[in-house]
Amino acid sequence: MRCCAPCGNGWRRTRREGGPEPPVKLAHIADPHLGVRQYHRQTPSGINQREADVGNAFRAAIDGVIAARPDAVVIAGDLFHSVRPTNSAIVFAFRQFQRLREALPDAPVVLIAGNHDTPRSAETGTILRLFEELRIDVAAEDARRFTYPALDLSVFAVPHQALIGAERPALRPDGPERNQVLVIHGEFEGVIMGDRDFAEYGGAQVTAADLGAAEWTYVAFGHYHVQRRLAARAWYAGALDYVSTNVWGELREEADHGIRGKGWLLADLATGEVEAREVGITRQFIDLPAIEWAAQSAAELNAEIAARVASIDGGLADKVVRLVVYDVPRQVSRELDYTAIRAFKAEALHFHLDTRRPEVRRETGMGAPGRRRTLPEIVRDYLARRPLPAELDRERFVALGADVMAAVDRELSGL
Repeated sequence: MRCCAPCGNGWRRTRREGGPEPPVKLAHIADPHLGVRQYHRQTPSGINQREADVGNAFRAAIDGVIAARPDAVVIAGDLFHSVRPTNSAIVFAFRQFQRLREALPDAPVVLIAGNHDTPRSAETGTILRLFEELRIDVAAEDARRFTYPALDLSVFAVPHQALIGAERPALRPDGPERNQVLVIHGEFEGVIMGDRDFAEYGGAQVTAADLGAAEWTYVAFGHYHVQRRLAARAWYAGALDYVSTNVWGELREEADHGIRGKGWLLADLATGEVEAREVGITRQFIDLPAIEWAAQSAAELNAEIAARVASIDGGLADKVVRLVVYDVPRQVSRELDYTAIRAFKAEALHFHLDTRRPEVRRETGMGAPGRRRTLPEIVRDYLARRPLPAELDRERFVALGADVMAAVDRELSGL
């Protein structure tokens, strides 16, 4: 992964007289999403395979932080995937934080709540308070300012709830500390909103004017799952694994911005230098080159699908794979080799054959051309956004809904 050149504006250096600024290294982690469950495969011990993957990524991040020995650590929201995580996820998180605290006993650790681990009702309470037993400073509902005199450091911790409340706090430094850090969980304008094909819904929008990035020594953002530099000293660390509702859009965003893999950030508050540290994800996510249907027979299309799958280095086993086929007429879709497709699904951790009907043009509004969305597309989009109980696996819920609608669509097309 990349390392950016020093990018600070140096204004904090002039806040105090009397010698050079002491070096302070800050570890910036975001969006672990512990407890997430995706797809149907389980480990030999009975844990959802993706839940285990995400846990391994968080363990690797903690290992990396311990090895780097920063002066302070921040976790910028969505530690858990849901407000009511499983007992196993809670115990796992506690043990990892306990390891961190034992290895770095003097390093401040600040944790804020993101939209995923923020209760909808104030009466519900938050599990994040548990980690205060490990001397972790937690901001779950209200914004809190923590000061650490030994590091000449102030951390303003702004959780999701503070951003959506009636009185949003002013996002500005305060106090005499030389190092002023903002930890925040939200949608920075022009990043997430700029591409709705890949977005983590439910975040609170933060504008550049709200943020005042030039006034902070460092801004640690959470919510957006792709690592991104926002300003001279403002960053999204990105998630530790692929846990969004659209991993394919996430992969495209990473490719567009030259990001290789997932990880966390190590920031030098004195120089502004930010170094990306990988967690070494082993689960492969592969978006195969799409197929454009060009009047082939069903047999020819089946052969082309099989060839795409056969091109995967090392085969399908344990991978997450998507193959999009555009402009497939209903009669051809009905004749696909679903026995082979089921075999692909059984071999992979997850295999998604995304067959799409030809676009139908229509006139909308005042005569402007528009695309008529298919019923399966409407249902998939709705299920991906609707609120769900914490115990439901959204990926599986959306996949089941899409499968049902696809089956109905095939049945109706034969009438």
